[in-house]
Amino acid sequence: MNQTLNQEDSKNTLRKIEDDLIRPLRNHKGFELWILFLLLMFIIGGYAYIIQLKDGLGVTGLRDYVSWGLYISNFVFFVAASLIGMLISSVLGLLKIKWITPISRIAEMIALAFAMWAGLVIIIDMGRPDRFPYVLLHARLQSPILWDVTVVTTYVAISTLLLVLPLIPDASILKRRMTDAPKWQQFIYTMVSSGWIASPEQYAIIRKSMRILAILIVPVALAIHTVTSWLFASTLRPGWDTTIFGPYFVTGAFVAGVAAVIIGMYFFRVNYRLANYITDFHFNRMGQLLVLVSLVYFYFNINEFLVPAYKMKTMDVHHLHGLFAGKHAVMFWSVQLFGLIIPLILLIFRPFRKPLPIMVISIFVIIGAWLKRYLIVVPAQEHTFLPIQNVPENFMVYQPTAVEIMLTLLPIAGVLLIITIIAKLFPVIPIWEIAHEKGVDESILK
Repeated sequence: MNQTLNQEDSKNTLRKIEDDLIRPLRNHKGFELWILFLLLMFIIGGYAYIIQLKDGLGVTGLRDYVSWGLYISNFVFFVAASLIGMLISSVLGLLKIKWITPISRIAEMIALAFAMWAGLVIIIDMGRPDRFPYVLLHARLQSPILWDVTVVTTYVAISTLLLVLPLIPDASILKRRMTDAPKWQQFIYTMVSSGWIASPEQYAIIRKSMRILAILIVPVALAIHTVTSWLFASTLRPGWDTTIFGPYFVTGAFVAGVAAVIIGMYFFRVNYRLANYITDFHFNRMGQLLVLVSLVYFYFNINEFLVPAYKMKTMDVHHLHGLFAGKHAVMFWSVQLFGLIIPLILLIFRPFRKPLPIMVISIFVIIGAWLKRYLIVVPAQEHTFLPIQNVPENFMVYQPTAVEIMLTLLPIAGVLLIITIIAKLFPVIPIWEIAHEKGVDESILK
């Protein structure tokens, strides 16, 4: 624990921290245009969904053979990115690694936004969304789909608590400082901070609760992506019929999540002018973390293709040829090179772990992560065990339609909207935790 400052120094330090972290909440430059852009994406996506709801999934490129496409690729990617909350706040937090403090809330915001929309993407993928309650009303314990719904819902609930609990002390500070905010915003601060008096007992309760949640979320987070992988691995399709999908999906999720947080860190550092809090040191550490998880993910990538390529079963031959030299070869090799191998090599060197270079690298990584989910979902379905005959030509290939593309952008806009709203209501860096690290007397954090 850092040495506690005297009362006067505590007040001055707290005032400086509050001014720095609350200032972005009052700065609305460009905010309205950004919200209008996201709302426009919502309107376009909503129009596409109305068309799909009215005319059915026939307006998409999904057919009998390839029944999972962009929507399920989005779902797997969103579930993957949501695991970053567990990695940062839970694993590193439980290890008492202090440098995560300024970025823990950013990680939790990203995790919650992606997890919430992951479930909604499944609704988008359903031709008859009115039948979704049947999953629970006619639940079958042997169904991996039920397991997936259960763990996603549980993960969203725990992630919400893990985000909201640390907001309580900050909400009390905002209630005191943001007196010029709209009444609805002041009401939110009053509700969140209700009963908070900054007593040592309350701080002890929050810390204990956060630790319990951090422990609980680890198995749930591992389960959410493991169960998702089982939806694929429990089939006999080439490309999916493997026992490594569980840990493979989890390590890939860490890569996508770390890249998403680095992009978020850069955005908030530059636009919110938080360079004194999100420093080069934090980018360097996140770069090292990205190298670590990428190395593990690279190992699983080798396993994914080396074993079936060595055995060369007939259906695996067709699947691997489609990836290595066939119609998906350009995307496959681009993902491997620009989304994994080259970023991994570059990030070994410290200059590439500076804020701007690592942000650019992370953009390539996260695009590669999404395309990788597409390569997992779609090509495996193009090699059916059943003969393809007496069907229209467009049944034999998968080509996303404009409706699918618009509906794929909708949840991306939804994720950005949730992060934007939280970031404009509350500081993206926890005031009370930063103040505690600086030695501020907790009794004045009201």
